[in-house]
Amino acid sequence: MLSELKQVQQKYGGANKAIDNWLEERRELLVRYCKLAGILPNGEAAKNAINNADIVEFCQVMVDYLSAGHFEVFDDIASKCETHGGESLELARRLWPKINVTTDIALNFNDKYAEANDDTDWSTFSTDLSQLVEALEDRFGYEDQLIHTLYTKHSEVA
Repeated sequence: MLSELKQVQQKYGGANKAIDNWLEERRELLVRYCKLAGILPNGEAAKNAINNADIVEFCQVMVDYLSAGHFEVFDDIASKCETHGGESLELARRLWPKINVTTDIALNFNDKYAEANDDTDWSTFSTDLSQLVEALEDRFGYEDQLIHTLYTKHSEVA
C-alpha cells in the first residue's frame, strides 16, 4: 500500500494542496499501521505486547484522515463533480456509499481499541486489524479513483 501511495503522490502531487496534505496523512496512517501489524498476537499476548499509546496514536491519525476526507477533500471533489456533472458526478455517487462502509469499519475499530483498558477483549485484535486494513485498502482505491477523476477531468486542478 505504501508503494501504491507513492505512485499516487508522484502522479497527482502538487495539483491540489488539500489532496497533497490528505495523501501525506494517508502515508502517516500506513506507517502507524505497519508498526501495529508487526505485533499481531491475540488474547492475553496481544494485551501484553501492544503499547496502548501506539494504538491511540494510530486511531487518532486514522480518525484525522477520515475526517479530512469527509469534511474537506470529498466536499471539494463533490463540488467539482456537481459543477462539471456527467461521468464525474456518477462516479462520485457510486463511490460515496462504498467509502461510507469503510468509514463505519474504521470507526468501529476506533471505538473498540482507542481507549482500550483492562476490560478490552483482545482475542480478536489481529482479526479486527486485518479487517480494518482490508477496508482501508478498498477505501484508498475508491479515493484514488476520485482523485484521478478530479485531476484529469477538471481543468482547474489539472
